[in-house]
Amino acid sequence: MDETLSESLRQLIHRWVSERHQALLEQVSTTWREGIDHLVPDESLLGKIQECLVPGNPPRGLPADTESDLGAALDLIESSSSQGEVLKRLLEGLQPFAERSALFVIKQGIATLFAARGFEPEAPRPGTPVVPPAELEDLVQCRTSSIAAPGPAYLALLASLGRFEAPDVRILPLRLRRRTVALLLVDCGLRQVIDHPSHVRALAHAAEATLSFLAGLKDEDKTSVPIEAHPSMPPQRVPEPVPEPEAPPLDPRIRANAERSARVLVGDIELYFPGKVAQGKEKGNLYMFLREELDRSLASFTERYSPDVENRFHIFYKTVIHQLCDGDADKLGQPPWAPPAGSQGA
Repeated sequence: MDETLSESLRQLIHRWVSERHQALLEQVSTTWREGIDHLVPDESLLGKIQECLVPGNPPRGLPADTESDLGAALDLIESSSSQGEVLKRLLEGLQPFAERSALFVIKQGIATLFAARGFEPEAPRPGTPVVPPAELEDLVQCRTSSIAAPGPAYLALLASLGRFEAPDVRILPLRLRRRTVALLLVDCGLRQVIDHPSHVRALAHAAEATLSFLAGLKDEDKTSVPIEAHPSMPPQRVPEPVPEPEAPPLDPRIRANAERSARVLVGDIELYFPGKVAQGKEKGNLYMFLREELDRSLASFTERYSPDVENRFHIFYKTVIHQLCDGDADKLGQPPWAPPAGSQGA
């Protein structure tokens, strides 16, 4: 091609591109100026800004006050009536402060999954055992106070919960009489860090203190002697045969102690045998799976309060139905100590 013709084509194309580029710039500039006119604050925006500036009206969309959530969680834990309930309420109270959490109970050096929240739904059910590695054994044996980084201990516990590893983790012991009875695992899930580690620790300490308090009540019950109603009153003589009177109601103080003991005994079963409890409820025959544990706990109860108290008022039986069977007596099965239908006492 002739060099003169080639140069002419190059200049023609260059001029065409320049013109189109200039036209595009003018179009963008015009659109920008038109858009700027729409950025003037309207009445709705000004009203919302005014609301935010008024004391006591925090901007909408900001995180709630974590202190109020912490206070509610502490109240929930401290009002627990059994050790199993303490652990359940601890997990519930942790929800605003941790993406994922799990509790393991310690028995004979083995960590057993009690309950978890936030992990994969297909993870193993409660009752999965974990043999502690050396790092976790130090925590269980009270040689360390906590674990605050991923490592062998975290991976061992995580194996019973799922496969996704989080970058930030806390493992805290719950101790009773210088013995670790449970482990709390908390991690950040999909976040980079745990947002409120101090709140997590505070709730763990509250749960630990409540477990100690309930254990103290249990010890008191073991050494207490039932108080007879009106012991100073002389026995009355019946001058002539009369129909047998109805059995007197149980003294309120004895009833309160007995109900508290039953909650603690049944709570221990719920705490240490979560797998059997879950299986029993699922199969609709809790007694078949927990025969030995329930019979042993009932024997302990009647040893303190006499078989007559249980035969008349069925306090232990009612506590089992309420705490382990979700209020459904059909889930218990047919233990020999179950009262006949319609004779569960007052």
